[in-house]
Amino acid sequence: MVNPRRGSVLTARADDFPRWYQDVLEKAQLADNGPVRGTMVVRPYGYSLWERVQSEIDTRIKRAGAENVYLPLLIPEDYLKREAEHVEGFSPELAVVTHAGGKELTEPLVIRPTSETVFGELMAKWVQSHRDLPLLLNQWANVVRWELRPRLFLRTSEFLWQEGHTAHATREDANAYARRIHLDVYRDFLRSVLAMPVLVGVKTARERFAGAINTMTCEAMMGDGKALQMATSHELGQNFARAFDMTFSDADGRRQLCWTTSWGSSTRIVGGLIMGHGDDNGLVVPPRLAPTQVVVIAVKDDEAVLAAARDQFDRLDRAGVRVRLDEAVGRGFGRRVTDWELKGVPLRIEIGPRDVEAGRFTLVRRDTGERLVTEAPAQVVPSLLETMQDEVLAAAEARLADRTVQAGSIEEAREAARTGFARIPWRVLGVEGEQALATDAITVRCLQTADGAIPEDTSADDVMAVVGRSY
Repeated sequence: MVNPRRGSVLTARADDFPRWYQDVLEKAQLADNGPVRGTMVVRPYGYSLWERVQSEIDTRIKRAGAENVYLPLLIPEDYLKREAEHVEGFSPELAVVTHAGGKELTEPLVIRPTSETVFGELMAKWVQSHRDLPLLLNQWANVVRWELRPRLFLRTSEFLWQEGHTAHATREDANAYARRIHLDVYRDFLRSVLAMPVLVGVKTARERFAGAINTMTCEAMMGDGKALQMATSHELGQNFARAFDMTFSDADGRRQLCWTTSWGSSTRIVGGLIMGHGDDNGLVVPPRLAPTQVVVIAVKDDEAVLAAARDQFDRLDRAGVRVRLDEAVGRGFGRRVTDWELKGVPLRIEIGPRDVEAGRFTLVRRDTGERLVTEAPAQVVPSLLETMQDEVLAAAEARLADRTVQAGSIEEAREAARTGFARIPWRVLGVEGEQALATDAITVRCLQTADGAIPEDTSADDVMAVVGRSY
């Protein structure tokens, strides 16, 4: 619902979606460009969203048995060279340190683009016996990949993320754990907290992570119909174990190579939140994710109004709601409403003299603009927030369904990708069709079974390719 008070605060999404995205970043005070090209300054409100993302994902990672560690930012260049396919995949994006302490280094150091190699070196040291397995580790860190076309939150030269790394005794155990992370951590968070329906599947050989034998992905549809990769999980086979001599003694005393995985999600999720749920008024933040679920706004500088606003704040706070009190009555009421709508706070409570006199308060939903009147906000808000969470998800599901076409030919898939996704049998598309679509900047986002599951065998007749344009 467009707010008639706003006028030209934001570019309309239908007029220029990329410009609208930049407007939201600025007006909602989410992020700014850093002093070095391609770097990002995450402003307090943007970081509060990332902290909520971190908290929810970290809880799920720990529930899956992994423990947090921290590894160095600088990696010896020799580490990357040990896994040839991996370094080849990242070479154009590497930032390399050649001087330190006023002297040229004898060996260049790479600023981590990801940490498979340093994890490989350390896990080889820490794993000796089958009793040490599985080794399940995760780190929250920054990484650097020298992006040629940076966009805040989507592709920046430095970004924040988590990266998990595990070692297992068997391929089956590694596969099962990577799938567990992908479904029970990433898909569950994206769906139940971010209210984002995602398509899960595997990447084709063309799109697979450098050095992996299998890559699983969560693909979401943005408001303009393009795809955004929200999280990935990789089976690395024994490639890194072989490069770093990561072996263990099995129950019979024989030396065996480990099987490893890696998996990650990043601040790109904040970009997905903006583009996936945002409207012409700014952000729409699902209640379970929202740092502030309700803002109580005192309409004017009136003793009774301010007292009532503070009372409702206290009641909501005691009810476990994440609530803010806006008593900045020196600023115009309309301007304050606009600012909170830009930030996507799910509910606002407007309290003026008439509300105090009547003992009834107006609740305004950010997602629909619907206005509700109640005498006891603290009693209705918790259940209303859950209703809103469900309805934000339902709206995103409807958009995904409406803009996904079942295609029977490459031409049908190409046409559908202009405005959304196409699902086409992989046996019809194939590697040659994938290459043909790539000339039009259309990629295979994932391969999945006909019913939307992660396929065990991508050569099966029921495997479908999801194709679309992407960020």
